[in-house]
Amino acid sequence: MDETRIAPRRRTLKAGTIEFGGGGIDCTVRNLSQTGAALEVVSPLFIPDRFTLFVPSEQLKRPCHVVWRREKRIGVTFD
Repeated sequence: MDETRIAPRRRTLKAGTIEFGGGGIDCTVRNLSQTGAALEVVSPLFIPDRFTLFVPSEQLKRPCHVVWRREKRIGVTFD
């Protein structure tokens, strides 16, 4: 598979929170770059298309939107 991302992603395993509507859903950040991330979640069903990703260990809080969804993973790009 050819790499088509703008920025290379680095593999990681960090706790994060998908924040929207005054609440949040826990997630695990599986890879991360300057332009986006892949997130592992219990279920992607009730996650909106746009939200804020918060990763305390990276001091990261970025608005983003979903670009793909698969079983227990979602891919996002930062706005």
